Amino acid sequence: MSPAITVVIAEDSFVVREGLRRLLDDGNDIDVIGAVATAPELLHAVARLTPQVVVTDIRMPPGHGMDGITAALSIRATTDHVGVVVLSQHADASYAQTLFTAGTSGLAYLLKERVGHREELVRAIEAVHTGGSVIDPAIVEALLHARQHTASSPLRHLSPRELEVLAAMAQGLTNRAIADRLYVSESAVSKHIGAIFHKLALEEGTGLDRRVSAALAYLSSSGPNHR
Repeated sequence: MSPAITVVIAEDSFVVREGLRRLLDDGNDIDVIGAVATAPELLHAVARLTPQVVVTDIRMPPGHGMDGITAALSIRATTDHVGVVVLSQHADASYAQTLFTAGTSGLAYLLKERVGHREELVRAIEAVHTGGSVIDPAIVEALLHARQHTASSPLRHLSPRELEVLAAMAQGLTNRAIADRLYVSESAVSKHIGAIFHKLALEEGTGLDRRVSAALAYLSSSGPNHR
């Protein structure tokens, strides 16, 4: 059995914070070694406890703005071996764009409504722990909508089916899983992915994490030619 992944939780609500702690402690795969209520406390806890992953709310004291994202970016910039899962109440594309500005490796962005499903949260923790990326399906849809309706966005050139495949790919699904979701063949998915990367001028790559990172980096970029 693999050793448990060590996690620090940051959430200003005591009830939610303790709920997260109990949820994650309900198994042998996660070891919650700290829980704090503010962004400064989170940064201090990371330096003192050296967790492998941080799970943080997007809004925390002292500013109650995007303090969770600010802390996440600081952690990734200074201790890139620590993965970060950011939790949000709303599917706001601008938050995702801010989070993924400097890259996608080791970052996840989930809606709080997913927290009740332990397996989804653990999957995100495991992904960022190994340098992968995870993004909530609802946020992917928001990003797609925002980019698709930008006049200069190459997303305008994607077909409706290609948009569906891109959204699924950005969520981390394999070709087989995408095929099952869309009720098409795996070879058809491969052709759609090839067309998507050609139209977006992105390298397809061979690894799943690389494909997800490329898709997320594109979706969250502010300029039409960002790669």
